[in-house]
Parts: sequence; C-alpha cells; structure tokens
Amino acid sequence: RDRARTIRTGDIMTSTTLNVPDISCGHCKSSIEGAVGELAGIDSVEVSIEGKTVAVSYGDDVKLETIVETIEEQGYDVASS
Repeated sequence: RDRARTIRTGDIMTSTTLNVPDISCGHCKSSIEGAVGELAGIDSVEVSIEGKTVAVSYGDDVKLETIVETIEEQGYDVASS
C-alpha cells in the first residue's frame, strides 16, 4: 500500500539517516523497517545492512526522538551523529 497517501498535502517532510552499528542481517532490516514503518506520519523507512544505516522520511508531526526510541526498543543502538 502507498504510505504517501496517509500524509496530508502541504505537510513538511523531513528526511534523515541514522547510524545503527548493530544492523547485520535481514532480520534486523525487517524488524526496524516494520516497527518504524508503523509509526503515524512516517512516509518511508529504508534500512541498509551494508551501510548500517536507517533512512527515514517523516512528517512534521513526528519527533526524531520517537523514531530513535522505536529503533532502540527493537534492540538496536542508534549512534549519535
């Protein structure tokens, strides 16, 4: 399904890439993408196993801290930039 349709027209979108050194496999990718993708206001989330990063685009009603906490709740540390 197209998550972009859940974002209201005119919302400001923010994109960020988080460093998550513990990412090592497909399970890590699925776990993080699933949990972050379920948050309201998330437009897209993409985990790079090779780069050990999580790229997220989200609406202005989402706090970065919420995304970080969601990743950490899955058991992965987010490295400070």
